[in-house]
Amino acid sequence: MHHKELCVPFLLSLLHSFGHTLEPYDLLYDNGIEAYYRNDFHKVVYYMEMALSSFSQLRHTKMSCRLGCRQRFPFQVTPNDRDLNFASALLHRAACVQQCEEGSLGAQSRHRVTEDIKSEFHRRIPYNFLQRAYFKLNQLDKAAEAAHTFFMANPEHMEVQQNLKSYQDKSHAPLIDRERRIYMDEYQTGIKLYDQEQYEEAINHFEEALKGYYRADIECRTMCGGPQKFDEYEYVDYRATLYEGIADHYIQILVCEHECVRDLSTRPGRLSPIENFLPLHYDFLQFSYYKVGDHLKALECAKSYLLFHPNDLDVSENVSFYESLLSYYMDPTDVRPRKEAEEFVKRHRLESEILNSATEGLGFSYNEPEFWVTGGDRQDENRILSDSKLLDVTGLLSGKKAVQKIDRDLREGGPLVYDGIKLVHTSEYLNGTQRVQLDDVITEKECEELRGVANTITLAGDGYRGKTSPHTPNEKFEGATVLKALKFGYEGRVPMDSARLFYDVSEKARHIVQSYFMLNSTLYFSYTHLVCRTALQGQQENRNDLSHPIHADNCLLDPEANECWKESPAYTYRDYSALLYLNGDFDGGEFVFTEMDAKTVTASIKPKCGRLVGFSSGGENPHGVKAVTKGQRCAVALWFTLDPMYRELERLQADEVIRSLDQERKGRSEDLNVNPKDEL
Repeated sequence: MHHKELCVPFLLSLLHSFGHTLEPYDLLYDNGIEAYYRNDFHKVVYYMEMALSSFSQLRHTKMSCRLGCRQRFPFQVTPNDRDLNFASALLHRAACVQQCEEGSLGAQSRHRVTEDIKSEFHRRIPYNFLQRAYFKLNQLDKAAEAAHTFFMANPEHMEVQQNLKSYQDKSHAPLIDRERRIYMDEYQTGIKLYDQEQYEEAINHFEEALKGYYRADIECRTMCGGPQKFDEYEYVDYRATLYEGIADHYIQILVCEHECVRDLSTRPGRLSPIENFLPLHYDFLQFSYYKVGDHLKALECAKSYLLFHPNDLDVSENVSFYESLLSYYMDPTDVRPRKEAEEFVKRHRLESEILNSATEGLGFSYNEPEFWVTGGDRQDENRILSDSKLLDVTGLLSGKKAVQKIDRDLREGGPLVYDGIKLVHTSEYLNGTQRVQLDDVITEKECEELRGVANTITLAGDGYRGKTSPHTPNEKFEGATVLKALKFGYEGRVPMDSARLFYDVSEKARHIVQSYFMLNSTLYFSYTHLVCRTALQGQQENRNDLSHPIHADNCLLDPEANECWKESPAYTYRDYSALLYLNGDFDGGEFVFTEMDAKTVTASIKPKCGRLVGFSSGGENPHGVKAVTKGQRCAVALWFTLDPMYRELERLQADEVIRSLDQERKGRSEDLNVNPKDEL
């Protein structure tokens, strides 16, 4: 039997030899979080380490099964019955993958996890719990290792940065990033040696980095072969034909595979990839080989670089120079670029052609990023120090859409609409644009009444996808919507007048923001949330994190690139934001505006009853909340849009309830059309 046919059966027997199926990592993770809030730190370590191991094993198993089955059942094109041959290979491969995965993992449904959980593992959140647990258990070496691993993907997290420094002062063990990408380490080491003109050693590391990159590329592309994704309930009405269904799913996979270039070039915790990452390996190598006298490999690597940038005049001159050195004893035109680079670029361009064809023929929406462009100078970290003429590179683009200049006139200073409201600070005082601070928007009595509503109807994790501590483990977040308040009012669980007050003050805030910023079109609610955050006792000592990290409301803030990318998962349709505070009797919790570096504070505002902060939602207004270290901070948070397509659905339902209430009070309608047993 051919060795390829032995691959999968051997793998299956190996997987079955373990005698048990893999525990789902999301279940283990939840158990770890529960143990953390019980202060059972031994169990935290056990479950979090098990969750990380399960997450890793799940990925490794899926990858091994898919690669093994691909080798065993290749797609072969033959002149006769090629459709049947393709279908046969496809069905055999599917059965092979299913048998292989379920042999180790159990039923596939056991390992389906939410996008939120996937995101938390991608952001390395389990390591944050681990570093705290190891510290409590006085295992400082492991605490430092976990903190370092988390910090590498979350460099803005001030608390962990402080913890890490504290651990290092007490423990001198080397810091290890448990999730590091080896090829990136090799690349960075190669650059350091290159800058020190240690070219022989640099070559070894750049070559290892290339091998690691291409292995990672295979793994990344293999993991793209998951189930078809649908937007919300799109699958309910999905009625594609055979070819449409295959095309839809395949295009999703192809986009994922195509963008592995960006994923593999992006460091943990960063939004932007390392510029020109893969081509620069060949760039550094071509000059390093020249410096050690290996002109053949210098030419080979220079030609490999030109596959990515064929019009680069400087590297073309280097090629001519290397060819002149080799021409005395061989025909230099026989030297070709490296095979792996040729295959990579050929495949990448073919994928681009297919995706562009799909956008034209199938109505598929995809904007092809310019992954490699020339022009401009290298970044310092990628510079080449030499006497020869070498290339200028701008490098790998992120493919993200930067925030566009707002296409409306930016105005402010309009009337405040209601009597008694005080204009405290304008944009000029707050060191920005489209910012305002107002006082006495509501009275002390109204603040007290709304806090009473909050204490009755808010639920831990409401508005945060069920996460009790979505932004920091040191505070508990509770929230409720206007519609929920009205439902509780109708059921008699809170006074209806108090529930109505929540609705009315949010409308008041909307009118104020629309009028003050002198908007020519209607401002609609995008989301309305009554939220209280409470400092957790016993977790405030030496705290350096934020209650809500610095962010923008309609784009993804990228402090390193000094940009804000207006793309999913940001709420790109939000145009204005406002916060109406209900109290000030707590420690910390100041609202801050910053520069786009997310560090330089431009304005700090202390909440108090009746104070409102309003601002435009884009990258011009990065903001966050300092840690609440004692007490409870409550506010009505409001986000608005100028696009009626993105109006808040619950708000529209609340409007209907209010209209019914008003009609009932005036005796002009039937009973309120709300059944307390139904969801509103």
